[in-house]
Amino acid sequence: MTTRKRTEISLPENVKSPFHGDRPFFNRELSWLAFNQRVLEQATNPDYPLLERVRFVAFVSSNLDEFFEIRVAGLMQKVESGITRTGLDGLEPKEQLKRIRRIASRLVSDQYACWNKQLVPDLKKEQIVFKKMDQLTRNEMSWVKRYFEESVFPVLTPLAIDPGHPFPQITNKSLNILACIRNPEEDEEDLLAILPVPRILPRIVEIPSKGTKYKTYVFMSDVIGHFTHQLFPGFETLSTHAFRVTRNSDLYIDEEEVENLLQTIEEELHKLKKGASVRLEIADSVPEEALDRLLYAINLTRDSVFRIDGPINLLRVMGFYDMVDRPDLKFPPFLAHNSPALTEAPNIFDAISREDFLLHHPFESFTPVVEFLRQAGKDPTVYAIKQTLYRTSGDSPIIEALMEASTQGKQVTALIELKARFDEANNIHWARQLEDAGVHVVYGLVGLKTHCKTCLVIRREPDNTLRRFVHMGTGNYNPKTARLYTDYSYFTAKPHITEEVADLFNSLTGFARSPNFKHLLVAPFNLHSSVQRFIRQEATNAKAGKPARIIVKVNSLIDQETIESLYEASKAGVQIDLIVRGICGIIPGVKGLSENIRVRSILGRYLEHSRIYYFQNSGKRARLYVGSADWMPRNFFRRIEAVFPVEEAEHRKHLLDTLKTYLKDNVQTKQLRPSGTYTRVPVSKKSTPFSAQAFFMAESQKASQQMNEESQKSQPPRKMRGEPRQAPGNEPQKEAAPTGDATSDK
Repeated sequence: MTTRKRTEISLPENVKSPFHGDRPFFNRELSWLAFNQRVLEQATNPDYPLLERVRFVAFVSSNLDEFFEIRVAGLMQKVESGITRTGLDGLEPKEQLKRIRRIASRLVSDQYACWNKQLVPDLKKEQIVFKKMDQLTRNEMSWVKRYFEESVFPVLTPLAIDPGHPFPQITNKSLNILACIRNPEEDEEDLLAILPVPRILPRIVEIPSKGTKYKTYVFMSDVIGHFTHQLFPGFETLSTHAFRVTRNSDLYIDEEEVENLLQTIEEELHKLKKGASVRLEIADSVPEEALDRLLYAINLTRDSVFRIDGPINLLRVMGFYDMVDRPDLKFPPFLAHNSPALTEAPNIFDAISREDFLLHHPFESFTPVVEFLRQAGKDPTVYAIKQTLYRTSGDSPIIEALMEASTQGKQVTALIELKARFDEANNIHWARQLEDAGVHVVYGLVGLKTHCKTCLVIRREPDNTLRRFVHMGTGNYNPKTARLYTDYSYFTAKPHITEEVADLFNSLTGFARSPNFKHLLVAPFNLHSSVQRFIRQEATNAKAGKPARIIVKVNSLIDQETIESLYEASKAGVQIDLIVRGICGIIPGVKGLSENIRVRSILGRYLEHSRIYYFQNSGKRARLYVGSADWMPRNFFRRIEAVFPVEEAEHRKHLLDTLKTYLKDNVQTKQLRPSGTYTRVPVSKKSTPFSAQAFFMAESQKASQQMNEESQKSQPPRKMRGEPRQAPGNEPQKEAAPTGDATSDK
């Protein structure tokens, strides 16, 4: 990693904000909170079906959990250790924590206001009712009481807190009830007890409806709280309060010191349940004295408390989505277009031999990726399969295909990333399953996470030569998330690409010096240096009066040197459009620094996950890459990432059209301001609302309809391989950079 002097520039007073310190970088953690605020805004979108809005409010809780378990936990450790070193933005850890807690508290307040004041009333209008215990009818209360006594009471274990009963271990993110109790026969201070709520109990209970059109639900925490007195006979239950403790869940492993990585991770995962406390979520009705006693027991201070006006952990309403059979309150099902050249080919390898394929998920089906592996397992001419796995589904057809291939006598190697955060246990399970099936399982390079999405198949061709076939992508080998995330898949048999992929696998599974990649951009070898070189070249071109343009679509952008290079390019006159879904450290639109930089974030039905890099290259052949890497230090230096060049003319045009389509979006796009806030893209009265995701869906449906019509006419089906889709107003033309102000709707 090269060292560069930090950019020394004072920000104008009008861009000072809580999201950065005294230097021209947004704080990583605060930028993440701004992203989650945009997620919450999806829950308030009246254009979304109601139950989809419920899911978005649940996503907020899921995201906050990970944020506190990892990011906040890390900052708290720094503060406790006396570390005062500032980040890129100039904020010390203590100041970061202060701002995080203030902004996060407001976010949680907004989240519950959305639930209580918007979603619950809107659900009631749709005859879906969430009730408090005091709102139940006599018949409903009778049913709930019986349910509690028969199905809940037997599995509850009250835990008293007194000198003879030390405070119990509260596991990470478990639901608990704090009971304030009094002994009516003794004049002493109130007692406390804990009721852990077993994970086997549902968090939402449906009350059978008889003679009513309404579906009625109650939260399990309310049910237990109401009947808690039954667990303390002879005592007076004064009040009950649901709570949850979040603990440090970061996995610290010195890979150079362990003998068995899999076993060590298993042991550490068990320990994480008892990590240091970082957050307390508790019902806002809790008495101050009881709260102080609880905080003392879990070693937290009041600034780590989130008082909740509603059910603890709204993530639980995610399951409610599946409980309710109301298709009219969900997004209409979307059937991805199947590329017939791949899905209908008798042999997928023959198709890839003839041409490369570039697929845009979920608008084009993920099925060819699964079929690629399935056919590899069954094809007698396939000798070997090499596969990286970062995350996959619980019932993964990818895993099944790899195990089947091994049983068929193929040499199968699976590189499984055991340290994929929060998927460690799942990946350990798959590692053992694969090993039992005879697959060679490896865990990558010491000190590096294997994040690239790559599969290599070696096959003997009819001329008796061995040929390599490759799939590379931007997303995980997970058919379920492939229906929810926007990603790209690339199939090729081109020797100059497949040979470098083979070199990459050899370096991951064996002993090899840093491979000399000429076409692929691979972290930590040449990705970062190549990106810097491409940005600097655009700056040089701009200074020489040549065309200069950068368009990048990533999930996160926080690498210091990359941001500083973009600042320099902006000052040189390079027009830069950044489509950054989440964390963004660059401050756009500051005169003399970043006035030529525009940053957009797109959130919609699908999670934007694809990474695309475009550098105009002075009107020569533009540099156009797709891959697995965001622009973060971890992706550049601490992970194995693979980014591939897009070479075919039709695929390059497709990607350019895709980028232009994203830049046209004025419905799901928010624009980052120098203050750190996100605002809607200005739309004139003459402009037509345009959603990029809706456009891609419509084009996919049109392609499927056309293919069906041609099939019915007994004509050869139209060739569809993820070819370029033109955004409205973009007529066919030779490859060129998008022109004009990307912030305007032209």
